[in-house]
This record gives sequence, structure tokens and C-alpha cells, in this order.
Amino acid sequence: MPKPSNISSFYKLPLEERLDKLRDFSGLSDEEIELVKNGKLSLSTAQRMIENVVGVLPIPLGIAVNFLINGRDYLIPMAIEEPSVVAAASHAAKLARPSGGFQASSTDPIMIGQIQLVKSRSPRDAEKQILASKKEILNIANQQDPMLISKGGGAKDLRVRILPSLTGTMVIAELIVDCRDAMGANVVNTMAESVAPLLEKLSEGRANLRIISNLADRRVARASVGISKEALGGQAVVDGIVDAYAFAAADPYRCATHNKGVMNGVTAVCLATGNDTRAIEAGAHAYASRTGHYSPLTRWSKNENGDLEGFIEIPAAVGIIGGITAVHPTAKICLKILGVKSAKELGEVMASVGLAQNLAALRALAAEGIQHGHMSLHARNIAAMAGAEGETIDLVAAAMVSEKKVRLDRAKDLVAEMAASKNRASPHQEPHQPKKHPK
Repeated sequence: MPKPSNISSFYKLPLEERLDKLRDFSGLSDEEIELVKNGKLSLSTAQRMIENVVGVLPIPLGIAVNFLINGRDYLIPMAIEEPSVVAAASHAAKLARPSGGFQASSTDPIMIGQIQLVKSRSPRDAEKQILASKKEILNIANQQDPMLISKGGGAKDLRVRILPSLTGTMVIAELIVDCRDAMGANVVNTMAESVAPLLEKLSEGRANLRIISNLADRRVARASVGISKEALGGQAVVDGIVDAYAFAAADPYRCATHNKGVMNGVTAVCLATGNDTRAIEAGAHAYASRTGHYSPLTRWSKNENGDLEGFIEIPAAVGIIGGITAVHPTAKICLKILGVKSAKELGEVMASVGLAQNLAALRALAAEGIQHGHMSLHARNIAAMAGAEGETIDLVAAAMVSEKKVRLDRAKDLVAEMAASKNRASPHQEPHQPKKHPK
């Protein structure tokens, strides 16, 4: 029987109890739980991932709860250092559950490999020659990865674009590749390299760049959600969210922050699962600019009942096989926690999280202001920076939030005050506890 993801007060549970809930939901082994707890990445593994390794940099890994996507419950691993993001996504997912959660879909996992041909004597003749040889070109490309072909993927089509540029007119041949459950960079680049010699011959030009495009506009994930005005806190909140979206649609300065909020969720899931965060970020922002105007990745509107409706469409060039997903031990566990069966499903989860993250941010802006929840969590970081340790971190953070003075100088004063109070306390009495009098 499927297990629900709406775990009550998950954030209030002690760490070990959270891990027990995660173990029960995802069927993790004791060894996998230990890996999640410690975030270990051996130096020997790290040295196989990048160059000039000197160490590793752990990033907090949280679990967003309450997500219901296409009728299925998910616990969502999110790797991120920013406070309030995981909590916000979880809260937005909770708001969405009564109306059925998120509905998501995606296109086929199509990526584009570009071969830049320069110095062609006749770009139009080159275009005709290349297209006339499409079958031969695709055949060469598909010889590079028989396994991908056996899974139903491979180079499916070829297009040619004539591109004026600063250095002259270029002929750009583009392979249209179905990457199945891989992100696809390695196979697409290999295919582009393999067909370059024939393209040079056909174009009577020189092949320069042969590389994948990170504008994955044929590989998009979509998600939608509907939430009642009562769940959000009233009609004024719905109107405030729609007005905030309209601001982002009209102004690129606001839109950049709007889309950053979306990517808080998308990128956190991307990183947790060992996917390429830079590719996802670049593709998303390029997609937001595809009309010539930088636009929001999400849309928000009010329906005839006054309830809120949201939608997101975002490139989802992610994989569940190959690359770091096959090397990083914690990334593999995160994919197991998600339980996704395909790269398409992972993209749909990421789109849903991005939509939830945006909803939470806009609701906070429209209702109580973004700092209300964010600064409560940020205060703990400030307290630690000021030298607080253990339970004192929470005491200092609570005091700063109460005073609405979440600042390093105030945190240092509070740490000093609490330390002095502790020193004055009786050796037989806990600090900050009232004296006990005999009855």
C-alpha cells in the first residue's frame, strides 16, 4: 500500500525520528541511512569526479514533505544551503493536497546537438546537401550508442539553420536526439563529433563547435495546481499573488527574483539527485527569454470562483542514469527516496517543486512579507556566527526574532548576556530556571 508523504510536524521530529520515517517511506537500508546522515563522499570518489581535488564541501540535505503529484505521494530530497526553502515547499505542497496536489506532464527527452560549420562558400547549397544526406548522417550518429538505440532513443531528426553572425554566415546542423533516461550530454557530444567530417564535406566548410545545447526547449516538464482562496487565507491573498505575478511579467528586475524563487526548488532537487545544476539554470533562464522578453517561468491566475490556479513550464534536461547519478552515493540514495522510474518523471517532480516554491514565496510576499518565515530560520545562522552553541543558538535566535533585530551585533550581545547569566547562576541550579521554594 502506498505510504503518504504528508507526515505531521516532520520538522518538529528529532533527527533520528525523521530518518526512521524516511527509512519506512523509501525502504532505505541501515547503510544508506548512515550515508544520508553523514553525507560522506570519499576523496577517492571525489578525485574521479573533478580535477585538483583537495577535499569535499557538504551541503545540507533536507526532505520536503506533503507532495502529491499525479496522485502519487513523494518525499522530495533537496540539497540547498538557504533557510526556509524546504519548509516553504513543504507548506505549499500541504496547501495543494486538498485539491488533488500537482498535475504534471512532460515531452519526450529530446536534446539538440549543434555542429557549427563556418567558411562555407554557399550556405544555401550546403543546407540542401546536408538535408539530402539526412539518412546517412543519422545512421553515423546512431552507430555511436547501440544501447541507447535498443532503448528506443537515438538521433531522430536533423535540421539546418543559416545563421548570420559577426564573423560571417554560418551553417548550423542540429541533431535531434532522444536521450531516454540520460541527461544526454556525453552521447549528444559524441554524435556531433562523429558526423562532423561528413558535414564538412557536404558543406565545403569547416566544422568548428560540436556540442549539445543547454536550451532544451524540446524537453520540457509542466505542472499545474489549483488552491482554494480559503486555504490561502482569503481573496485578498489570491489577488496579491496574481498581482505579484503580473509585476514579474511586466518587469525583468522583479522577474529575475521571481524565477530565482522557482529555481530554489528546481535546483535543490537537481543537486540532490546528482544532475547538472548549471545546465538546468542556464536552460531555464534562456527559456524564459525565448520570446525576446524575459518572462516568468510560472503563471498565476484567479478562476471564476476566486480560487488560485498556477502553471509552470520549464526545460528538464535531467537523467537518472549515467554521469554523477551513477557515481555519487548520496545522489543514488536520493533517487531511491524519490522512487522515480524515468528521467521524464524526475523532470515532472522538479517542475512541481518549482511551482510549489514559487507559490510559497508569492504567498509570503502577499500575506505577511517574505522576511517573516525566512528570518526566523536565518536567525539561527546569525546566532551561530556570533558564537552561540547548542541550545543557546535557539535561545538567541528566538530573542532576535521577538525583538525584530536579526543582526550579528545583537546576536553577540545576547550570547554575552546569556553567558554572563549562566556564570551568575548557582552551581546547583540550571540557568534561567526559577528558584524552587519548599512547600
